[in-house]
Amino acid sequence: MQIKNHSLVKSLQKVGFTDKEALVYVTLLELGGAYPSRISEYSGLKRATTYNVLTVLSVRGLVNEIEKRNKIFYQIDKPHKLTQYSNVQIQKAKEGLEKTEQILPDIEELFSQMASRPKVLFFEGPETVASICSDMTSSKGDYEMIAFSNANKFKDVMTPAQIKDFVRAKERLNITTRGILPDTAKNRSYSDNIFDGIKEKYWPKMRFVAAEKFPYEAEITVYADNKVSITKLGGENIIGVIIEDKIIHDMMKMVFELAWVSAEVKE
Repeated sequence: MQIKNHSLVKSLQKVGFTDKEALVYVTLLELGGAYPSRISEYSGLKRATTYNVLTVLSVRGLVNEIEKRNKIFYQIDKPHKLTQYSNVQIQKAKEGLEKTEQILPDIEELFSQMASRPKVLFFEGPETVASICSDMTSSKGDYEMIAFSNANKFKDVMTPAQIKDFVRAKERLNITTRGILPDTAKNRSYSDNIFDGIKEKYWPKMRFVAAEKFPYEAEITVYADNKVSITKLGGENIIGVIIEDKIIHDMMKMVFELAWVSAEVKE
């Protein structure tokens, strides 16, 4: 590249030129006009790119094409054409704004219909549970998290460090927990192993159901004020979804409360 006036290149970019358009325009200014091969050499652009840019600038009326020795020679048109070009762009923008304002009511109506649909995020792979836990502690704190859980399976897919970070985050955000779990020795000892050093308020309140009748290897967690996560912890592939919807959230909360009153209280 042999261009000397780099500041002008940057200025043209600020008024709407692409970097390549600005390079070609300044090249023609500095050379006073040139054939495409010379423009390509001077600007440092590939020849095919140079031809494309010259075509664009010609269509805009910023560059003239002159036939010399059976070849097309290019030179800058009068500089005031830049102002004309900018005025055309302004007019197009105004027309675009008017058209946008005309169709905006239709777009807003469609958007309102979409906004009423539940938002669903899907996760797959070994980081599924960590990603969902991260969302739980990224939501606004100061709420109660409730879950149909299997702590033993949860510990199989999260490292001790990840679990500790999770419960500390819940403590920091004032997130309390209740859970209904299959009645196994490992599930009953879950809190003792995990919540050491955490304030008692944030230890989960747990109730149990017969493991032989309810041996679930998935987890449903109701959290924040409008989210439900469902995670498959068993099998070959770990998958999970987060559903963001107030009605579904509240319905799952009622289902949990129905189960809670009939589950066994941990002694």
